[in-house]
Amino acid sequence: MKNLLDRLRGVERDALKEPRADDAPYYEPQGNEIMLFEAAYRRRLPVMLKGPTGCGKTRFLEYMAHRLSRPLITVACHEDLTSSDLVGRFLLDGDATVWQDGPLTRAVKAGAICYLDEIVEARTDSTVVIHPLTDHRRCLPLEKRGLEIEAHEDFMLVISYNPGYQTVLKDLKPSTKQRFIAIVFDYPDEAIECKVVQTESGLGDSALVARIVAAGRKARALKDHGLQEAASTRALVYAASMVAAGVSPIDACRSAMVDPLTDDRELAEAMLEIARAHLSGS
Repeated sequence: MKNLLDRLRGVERDALKEPRADDAPYYEPQGNEIMLFEAAYRRRLPVMLKGPTGCGKTRFLEYMAHRLSRPLITVACHEDLTSSDLVGRFLLDGDATVWQDGPLTRAVKAGAICYLDEIVEARTDSTVVIHPLTDHRRCLPLEKRGLEIEAHEDFMLVISYNPGYQTVLKDLKPSTKQRFIAIVFDYPDEAIECKVVQTESGLGDSALVARIVAAGRKARALKDHGLQEAASTRALVYAASMVAAGVSPIDACRSAMVDPLTDDRELAEAMLEIARAHLSGS
């Protein structure tokens, strides 16, 4: 158990390192999102990033954390995530019982940005625990310890939310949503998307990158015709990366943009036809 605690403490130190100047994440602005986030940070307002999967929400936040010189602690939310996973729990250390802070508590104490990725996937009790941090109180109750921690002046809470996945059973309550400043994202326009795909993939052929992006953007129209999720910017980067690794453009699109998104043969063939129309002869 001691080794486990040592590893957890090591992770905590690594997570709270301040970003270095030469580690700046690559990000292409789409609109006024940088200005909105900086304004929210100046007033220490919680922020909700809304948008489809793979459109750049997480990269944007990594970029902003670096821009603001703040440590970033990310929590990937899931249906088994409990409030204890966020705030902390008691653990056995030999014959003693010790308290181990969770990622949210560490961020609150250190003045880091805490990012709850896909918050809608978390259990309701996990969502409720963040409420005191999203209003004038800016505090985190640790009920198991009988404590209430006042947030560091530089602490900021950020969540991400994909409206495309919302259901009656899995959605944020209006009482939670209205606690946040919302910044809405979508897939970038074609010129920006080409630049992102080429930079991220390292594929030097600009014309080929443009055709891959055009195929992906055309395939997005199928989202309303049986495709549950559109080909994201991330998927286009993966396709171009496969081409840069020596895979043919059609096979790259199949492996990155078609097969991961559908098991329906007819829909897959329709997506491949779009790829062939844009990439034949490449």
